[in-house]
Amino acid sequence: MNAPQLALRPIQALPDQLISQIAAGEVVERPSAVVKEVLENALDAGASQITVRLEQGGVKRIAITDNGRGIATGQLPLALARHATSKIASLADLEKVGTLGFRGEALASIASVAQLTLTSRTADADHAWQIDGASLQVTPASGATGTTVDVQDLYFNTPARRKFLKSEQTEFGHCAEVVRRIALSRPDVAFSLTHNGKTVDHWNVSDNARRSAQVLGEEFAQARLALEEAAGPLRLAGYVGLPTASRGRADSQYFYVNGRFVRDKLLTHAVRAAYQDVLHGDRYPCYALALELDPALVDVNVHPAKIEVRFRDSRAIHQFVFHAVTRALAQTSATAAGNVPAPQAAASPALPWMREQQQSSFHAQFAARPAAGFGVAQGAAQYGALFAPDSGNAAPAGYAGPAAAPWPAASDASVASPFASFAPAPSFAAGNDDAPLGYALAQLHGVYVLAQNARGLVLVDMHAAHERILYEQFKTALDEDALQVQPLLIPVTFHADAVEVGTAEENRDTLRSLGFDIAALSPTTLAVRAVPALLKNADAQTLARDVLRDVREFGGSRVLLERRNEMLGTLACHTAVRANRALTLPEMNALLRQMEHTERSDQCNHGRPTWVQLALSDLDKLFLRGQ
Repeated sequence: MNAPQLALRPIQALPDQLISQIAAGEVVERPSAVVKEVLENALDAGASQITVRLEQGGVKRIAITDNGRGIATGQLPLALARHATSKIASLADLEKVGTLGFRGEALASIASVAQLTLTSRTADADHAWQIDGASLQVTPASGATGTTVDVQDLYFNTPARRKFLKSEQTEFGHCAEVVRRIALSRPDVAFSLTHNGKTVDHWNVSDNARRSAQVLGEEFAQARLALEEAAGPLRLAGYVGLPTASRGRADSQYFYVNGRFVRDKLLTHAVRAAYQDVLHGDRYPCYALALELDPALVDVNVHPAKIEVRFRDSRAIHQFVFHAVTRALAQTSATAAGNVPAPQAAASPALPWMREQQQSSFHAQFAARPAAGFGVAQGAAQYGALFAPDSGNAAPAGYAGPAAAPWPAASDASVASPFASFAPAPSFAAGNDDAPLGYALAQLHGVYVLAQNARGLVLVDMHAAHERILYEQFKTALDEDALQVQPLLIPVTFHADAVEVGTAEENRDTLRSLGFDIAALSPTTLAVRAVPALLKNADAQTLARDVLRDVREFGGSRVLLERRNEMLGTLACHTAVRANRALTLPEMNALLRQMEHTERSDQCNHGRPTWVQLALSDLDKLFLRGQ
C-alpha cells in the first residue's frame, strides 16, 4: 500500500492562534481540564470561597468565581498571553515549584478554543475590569474582589475536537470529580458546584476529617484509619480505608503531592504493597493521602496536565509511604482507640504462645522490628537512615518464634464434662473495656468462638484468627534473622536486554542486599549465581527478571515480599487450629488476648475478616426491645 503523497511546503512559522490551539490539545482535553486549570489558579490566588457553575456538562458554559487577590488592570492582557505567569521567573524557580500552576499557558489555550471572558478586581481597585479573550479589549465591569473566568461554547472553532466529547452527563461527571478532588485537598476553602442552575454540591470550610466524610461519604468515614507520619523533609497525612471497606474498582484512591492531585505509579505501588496481605482477592483499597516535601525534591514539570510527578529520590519516597501505611494498617479496629492493656493472669492462664507478647507492648514490638532485607519491606531503623544517618532505633529485642505447641491439650475434666466450658463470663460495667474482644462464652459448631465484651457480642473465626497470629509470628521470626543466601551450583544464564543488564550492574549492592548475585556475562547475557534461600525452589530466571524490574522502577522488590509471604501464609494455614477442634475457655480467651496484641488481626492473611461485633443495639433490634 503506497503512502499518500503530500504536497511539498517550505518550512514556515505557525501563526500564534494555531500554536495556541495545538497547545490546547494537550492542556484542554475536555471540559474537566478547564475546570481543573481555573480552580488551581483560584487556589494559587489565595481564594477561600469558590463557586463553579456549569451548563450542559461544561460544554456550553463554565463559570468559576473566586474571592482571591484578583488581577491588576494592566496585567489582564498578560493573563491571556502564552507563557506569561507570575509564579516562576527563572530555572531555579522551575526546579522548586510551590504553586499548582506555573506554565502560564492554561488561559491562553482555553481562549484559543472557546469564548473566554475574564473579570477581575483587586482589593485596592474602585471596580472590576473585564477582558475579552478574542479581542483582548479591557472594559470596566462590576464585581467583588476576586476573579471570574467565564468560558462558553468550548471547541466552537474546532468542531472535530467537539465530536470526541461524550454525553452531557459523562462530561459533567468528569467535571464534578475534578471539583471533588480539589475540595478534598483543601478543607480550608468553601466550594459550591451547580449544574444547569441546580446546586449539586456545597462544602463549607471545615477540617480534614469532616471534609473527607463529606466528599467520600459516610461509609468511608466509618471505615478509615487516620495516618500522620513525618521523617526528615517528608510528611504524610490523611486516611486509609480498612481492608473490609475495599472496592472492586480503583475509584476511591486520592493521593496529593504538595497539594496537587497526582496519579503516580510509585506511590500507588507503595500503598498497594502495604495492603498486600490484608486485601481479599482482586480488591482495591480506599485512601486519601497527602504527601508534603520540599518542592526541590520533586519535579512537577513532566506532564502537560501536571498529573504526574518525578521524585529525586524515588526509593526513599517509596519506603516512607510504604512504612507509614503499613503502620496505620497494623492497628486493629478493636484496639485502634488506644494501647491494649497487658493481659492479666487473672483473666486467663499465661499460655506458652502468649508469654513473648506479654514482654512488650504492641507498638513497641513493631517499632523495634529490624531490617527485613526484602527491599519493599525494609525495617524502620534502616529506612530512617535515609534521612537521619546519625540516629537510629534501639536494637530489637530477641524473638523466640512461635511456640511449638500453642494450643495446650484439653484437660480430662473439660473432656468429661461438656458443661465445664460454660463458666460465667466477667460482668462489664458501662465504659469498662479492659479487654476489647471480651471474654469467651462458648464455641459454636467447632468453628466460631462466641465472646462478650462491653459493647455486646463478638464472633471470632478461630482458624482465620489463629492463622493471622501465626503468620505475623513467622514474619517477625524471619525478619529478625539475617537473610540466608543460597549459591547456585550451576548459575542460571538467560538472554537480557540492555535495560536489564544496566539495572543489574548499576544496582549490584541493592541486589546483594536482597539476596541475589546477578552478574553480566556479556552485553546480552545475565547469570544468576545466588538467590534468597527461602526462594531457592523458585524459577531463578523469572524471579531475577521480576526483581530487576522492581529494583529499576521502585528501588526494591515487592515480588520477594509476596513470594515470601505466600510461603509463610501457607505454613500458617497448615499450622493453625482446624475446625471442629474443641477448645476450653482458657484456650479461647488466650486466642482473644493474642488477637488484641497481633498486628492486622482483623483479617487473615487472605484478607478475610477474623471477627465481627454485634452491638447491644443490634441485639435489641432483633427482639424489638424499646420499640
